[in-house]
Amino acid sequence: MKRLAGKVAIITGGGQGVGRAAAYRFAEQGASVVIVDINKKTGEETASRLSDSGWSVLFIHADVSNSSAVQEVVEQVRERIGKLHVIYNNASVFLPQQDGKVVDIREEVWDRVLAVNLKSIFLFCKFGIPLMIESGGGSIITTASSAGVIGIPDCDAYTASKGATISLTRSLACEYAPENIRVNCIAPAGIETPMLNQSSLDSSNFDEERFLTLRTPLRRYGKPEEIADVAVFLASDESSYVNGAVIVADGGITINGDLSG
Repeated sequence: MKRLAGKVAIITGGGQGVGRAAAYRFAEQGASVVIVDINKKTGEETASRLSDSGWSVLFIHADVSNSSAVQEVVEQVRERIGKLHVIYNNASVFLPQQDGKVVDIREEVWDRVLAVNLKSIFLFCKFGIPLMIESGGGSIITTASSAGVIGIPDCDAYTASKGATISLTRSLACEYAPENIRVNCIAPAGIETPMLNQSSLDSSNFDEERFLTLRTPLRRYGKPEEIADVAVFLASDESSYVNGAVIVADGGITINGDLSG
């Protein structure tokens, strides 16, 4: 029996990176996957590959921070599939050279980061939870970051959004457990995705070898599939007693205080 057999799962930001890896993992495990992404090209490519493999997939082009767009996504799921068991709030942005110290961040940058990273979770839960309750319950997965667990300078909008994600996860876990809905959070760090490549971690003044040697006990970046595997666990009935948890999947970065050498 496949681990997600019979489940319907929305994956935001499912066109690339961790979201794409999760779409594959979820589909392999028997889920009907709904990919939601603002990037039409990558979303369609991922959906096409899944479909070509014979898996059940639906791609919906949408801005996850737009209320009417998210409502439309949920209505399409209701009309075309009729059930919803998993919401994987994976979509996130980091805006290098725009995010920074709080006194320097432009308001529109602050608003954009929180809209995608935090408001999208609010919207998908607001409009998706009623359908999940009708479907008998399920699992909501949010995406934080090591930046939501420890202090990281020069990206204050991003860290604010990820810290708030953790707090929202815990509140939702308390509120909706009686409705048979579990809510948990994954907090990755340093995952090999397009967002990492576009971030300041890839800039010319970043010492990658020092980061991997001193900051990361595993001495490497993580892979999207490694985070996707955590998401499969949280989406499955194997995690039936896991609620309100923050799973820090960061290779040990947040437990390593030794920056010497």
